[in-house]
Amino acid sequence: MSDLAVLSPEKTVITFPVAALGSRVLAQVIDLLIYFGGFVVCSIIFSLAAGLLGELGAALAVPLMMFGATMGPFLYFILFEALWNGQTLGKKTAGIRVRMADGTPITFAAALGRNLIRPADFLPGAYFFGLVAMFTNTRSQRLGDLAAGTVVVHERRVMPRFTPAPYVLGKHPWEDHVGDLRSMTQEEYFALKKMCDRFPELAEAIQNRMLQQVWNPIATRIKIENPPNVHPIYLAEAVVMKFGRSKGLM
Repeated sequence: MSDLAVLSPEKTVITFPVAALGSRVLAQVIDLLIYFGGFVVCSIIFSLAAGLLGELGAALAVPLMMFGATMGPFLYFILFEALWNGQTLGKKTAGIRVRMADGTPITFAAALGRNLIRPADFLPGAYFFGLVAMFTNTRSQRLGDLAAGTVVVHERRVMPRFTPAPYVLGKHPWEDHVGDLRSMTQEEYFALKKMCDRFPELAEAIQNRMLQQVWNPIATRIKIENPPNVHPIYLAEAVVMKFGRSKGLM
């Protein structure tokens, strides 16, 4: 199976393994079980409500159940993939994610397009061509993927050597160490904040490169010393929190 190559904002190529058929089938089975389980529960609730409301309840329950049976699966996949960054509950379990073919996060239009074409994958003739398409293109794209310009990849699981501290709320435990930051500029703040935002998602080699290129020059200029056995990202987070709060940027 081939890899999907992505050029990151740091001009570094990151690769995502293209999801194999087995992972996609597993995700599909899990999603269908979740959907049909939810549909059965909702049907029972609608039936009980219809019994309590009489004719009005029955008049409302039937169209709602028909809508759920026909449009529910489409809404399940479309909304999850569009709002949960390319994943459904099944894809999350299988460790796969839908991305645009250029590696960027999936758009709502792409999630809509790839799932509206989903029934074509199960038509007798189209099913055969869909399988042929998956096995003959290097990105294992089904018909919906080809039409929407998407690809399903295995999730990259970066295991950092530390647990990054949150820097949105509260006071960072290393803020006192970084000083008053009066000489720091907003351009340096935004560069550090962007680095801290992306840091947990980057591979270790790229993390080290970002620290050398972004953090070290700023720390040297504003005279922040790195204590022994303290990862520099903690100090960078402390700087972001302290400077951002003092300038009303948080």
